Amino acid sequence: MTNQFEKRLKELIKESGKMQKDICNNLQISKQKLSKWKTGYSEPSMDDIIMLALYFDVTSDYLLGLEDETGAKTVPASDSGKDK
Repeated sequence: MTNQFEKRLKELIKESGKMQKDICNNLQISKQKLSKWKTGYSEPSMDDIIMLALYFDVTSDYLLGLEDETGAKTVPASDSGKDK
């Protein structure tokens, strides 16, 4: 995972206007877990990514940096790692 996830997570937290402790309470996660995701010390599981996407009302692709705010893909199909 790239720094794009950490950047987007920080932006979404800031834009939400909610305190991190409230976000953690709502998501039923520890403050340490959220902090580790924000700093890149650890990566969220697939279930955690889905939970965050639903909470912040964004797509998992947006969180992962695979699409922008409009839903347009940011990674060309030829660069997506798929074999031709």
